[in-house]
Amino acid sequence: MSDLKNDLTVENSADTTSPRNITRQIADDIRDSILNGDLKIGERLLTEEELAEHYGVSGPTIREVLKRLAAQHLVRSKRGPGGGTFVNRPSFEQARENMVGIMMLLSSLGSFSLVDIAEFRHDTGLICLSYAVQRRTDEDLINMEKLLLQQEDASISDVEFCAADVGFHQAIAAATGNGVYSFFLQGLLEVLIPPANMVMFKFRDRMIICGLHRRILMAIYSRNNRAAEEAFIELMDYLRVKYAEAQDWRSNHEAVK
Repeated sequence: MSDLKNDLTVENSADTTSPRNITRQIADDIRDSILNGDLKIGERLLTEEELAEHYGVSGPTIREVLKRLAAQHLVRSKRGPGGGTFVNRPSFEQARENMVGIMMLLSSLGSFSLVDIAEFRHDTGLICLSYAVQRRTDEDLINMEKLLLQQEDASISDVEFCAADVGFHQAIAAATGNGVYSFFLQGLLEVLIPPANMVMFKFRDRMIICGLHRRILMAIYSRNNRAAEEAFIELMDYLRVKYAEAQDWRSNHEAVK
């Protein structure tokens, strides 16, 4: 950890040294020490009193710092003998939750256009399919079939259909056998698919989507990469058309108002 004490001597003298900014600066400093390896996984941090002295701040400020780091799954607290605050090893699930949260925020702020999302889904989808066709296991096929059967159930709600839709494409990512694709895409698809579904759910035909998903699954089952690509491209084209119809309807509806 670096020595920020000289920069943090007066907590309320200016905006840059307000309690909130001081908390962020200290948390960032400890976070950097964890990420660059100065603080090792499982290593115990200094006590709250020692950290307060090190940074020249109050105990409550340090407690807020530790809360911030815990929320990022970077540290964990242990009570009792031998207790303290320790550098945590985030699980893949925790890391994915952090990534999904950031992506959801950016998406809600309009940081990604329809073109961005369509290009990303098209390109990564084709890459994942090529690997899934080669590497899928029987367990992968069972999982995809289960999710597709859920989609084909006409009695489920649009929300449930969307969840099964996301799950189906996440299962394809998992079937690649590539941990990086699986990690990133399982999180990103959870962010990118639902907003588009919300816009066009009144215009799409579930059975058409299910039919294309069925073709994709059968192509993966038979290890037919060309058939998988053709069905996926047809799916992306269909979704683009339906999204455009939904946008046109919305524009015309707002114009009438």
